[in-house]
Amino acid sequence: MKGYKIKLIRHGMTDANTEGRYVGITDVPLSAEGIKELYDKSGKLDYSQVQKVYTSPLRRCKQTADILFHDAYTAELGLLAEMDFGDFENKTAEELSGDPAYLKWIQGGLDNPPPNGESARDVVNRCYEALNIIISDMMYENFTNAAVVTHGGIIMNMLSCFGVPKLKPADCRCDFGEGFEIVVTASMWQRSGAFELAGRYPAPKDEWETDTED
Repeated sequence: MKGYKIKLIRHGMTDANTEGRYVGITDVPLSAEGIKELYDKSGKLDYSQVQKVYTSPLRRCKQTADILFHDAYTAELGLLAEMDFGDFENKTAEELSGDPAYLKWIQGGLDNPPPNGESARDVVNRCYEALNIIISDMMYENFTNAAVVTHGGIIMNMLSCFGVPKLKPADCRCDFGEGFEIVVTASMWQRSGAFELAGRYPAPKDEWETDTED
């Protein structure tokens, strides 16, 4: 049975990342340090060629795709944008520490959005819709190897909600310009809305290992 390989890759570093700011839909570019780091990684790690790259429409992702996969055909997909943090956009936890709405939000929950922002349930739903569009497009184009350049929160939601084996949230984190490779089969996705987790991408020198949940 044909398997579709997809690399889920986090964008490079921005100044807002360094400052610890909530940047969801705020359209910030890569920092000079982030650009240098990506070029360094592209020379040292094996970013295998792909047939198509799907990116978030935000600049930090498009810049990352251009550095890591500069020869690949690229398509923007709005559903791959990071969570909308609403009134908390571009602010740090320290700046928000006395805000009752922030204290309520960090308690978590699928239906507990930040003021004027997006709920976790909304993010999960559009992650599924984005994956469905990407997988359908790959099948239609007869592509078997693609990359998705998106955001850390989107990758975490995709892996924890639809990946097999199930990972602890801490195991879904990835460094800038890195991520995970997944393998999708049409029957598994259509039957149970799930994909297999193949490992870290680009593959580290040591064999990839992670704890799974029961």
